[in-house]
Amino acid sequence: MNSFAKYRIIAGYTQITAADSLHINPSTVAKWETNKAKPRSGLLLRVANLYHCSVDQLLRDEGAEGVKSVG
Repeated sequence: MNSFAKYRIIAGYTQITAADSLHINPSTVAKWETNKAKPRSGLLLRVANLYHCSVDQLLRDEGAEGVKSVG
């Protein structure tokens, strides 16, 4: 489980409710959680605030090099 999925679950959100709160598509959240993409910098702080963690905690994920930004 990567950091995005971990902190989303800890915060009590489903992929759909997190996406609704961030005004994005649920498939975008799924891409973050499968290391197919990372949030754009402007969205990253909003995600961290929603999940009650720091940006640094979200970005501490293994095997996520070389992915493109989406969302």
